[in-house]
Amino acid sequence: MAGEIQGEQAGPGERTMKIGEVAERTELSIRSLRHWDEVGLLSPSAHSPGGFRLYTESDVERILLIRRMKPLGFSLERMADFCRALDNRDSDRAASDAVIADIRAEAAERLERLRTHLGYAEEFLVVVERLA
Repeated sequence: MAGEIQGEQAGPGERTMKIGEVAERTELSIRSLRHWDEVGLLSPSAHSPGGFRLYTESDVERILLIRRMKPLGFSLERMADFCRALDNRDSDRAASDAVIADIRAEAAERLERLRTHLGYAEEFLVVVERLA
């Protein structure tokens, strides 16, 4: 498979995976992964000569990071901001850290709202179970 790799980030001999395997490992749809590539959120590290997307372990780690942002309701644009900040930490540490801190604060607020909603759902289930 290493001989099939075409791309700048995939290293020689680095194991790559096709989109179906990545979808299965990350519990995301192939459609989502293709969409993320099309909008520039996350592109695979390489492509086969036939044009198939080839992902590395680093790509999978990034996908899982983005997947963790989804339940918090972050937009694709905000997810991309976060990924760019991570990628640019070496070249512009202060700006990257500011974006990361801002997103961390947003995540904490969103998590608290989700906890409140979860509490309402649990209360509702108790009421329904009493009625059953």
